[in-house]
Amino acid sequence: MMNQDDPAIVEAGAPAYLLLLDALILTYPDNEDFLLAGSRLYGAYAGVFARDKEQARRMADKAMTYSRRALCEYDSDACALVDGPQDQLLAGLQLNYDEDDIAVFYAKAAAWAGWIQANSDNWHAIAQLGKVKTLMQWVASHDPAFDNATVQVYLGVLESQLPPSLGGKPDLAREYFERAIVMTEGRNLMAHVLFAKQYARLMFEQELHDRLLKEALAADPHQEGLTLINRLAQRQAAELLAESSDYFE
Repeated sequence: MMNQDDPAIVEAGAPAYLLLLDALILTYPDNEDFLLAGSRLYGAYAGVFARDKEQARRMADKAMTYSRRALCEYDSDACALVDGPQDQLLAGLQLNYDEDDIAVFYAKAAAWAGWIQANSDNWHAIAQLGKVKTLMQWVASHDPAFDNATVQVYLGVLESQLPPSLGGKPDLAREYFERAIVMTEGRNLMAHVLFAKQYARLMFEQELHDRLLKEALAADPHQEGLTLINRLAQRQAAELLAESSDYFE
């Protein structure tokens, strides 16, 4: 699916896989692999193809549920750690887990980030960003290029939610986005698009914004494991570039 270069085909076909995964999880409720696959697909569909905010919330809820169940199946202590106080999370990760454990924690963090995005009007959801950031930073500390450097993209987005006057760290966000581009040699086009959308717009840097989007549009989207994401990135890049003059006027 990630190598499909026509998002419309995935949009039309993915619901069948969602139903299949639901059935497999219902039949094998303790299967960690099925739970992780369900979390990833529901999270991706919620973020890209959901028809409206309500559907996005429902799908993000299911992604969160599956990711938490997968983490609890993987290690009940890990589940308790993530559910516990934020100020104990990093110490617990550093003391008890290592690079062999990053995939399941990353899946939890990714689903959590999508759930927060789907509930961005809920301050209770926003208040949980700190734990997501801790998990992503811990993953990046073990494998900076994990998931085609998407872990760096997540960190860039997390640090560019707010302007500096409200406690945001856009300079750090820029470092994360630039690192993702360098690590993938420009192959992960979503890094360009979110760099433009999250950082360049926040800091009102139109020249950077337009350059990043034009680079994404000019690049070859066909990259192993990234083709679908790149096609979606190019679609979003075209939309953002078309709005550029109005946004920055």
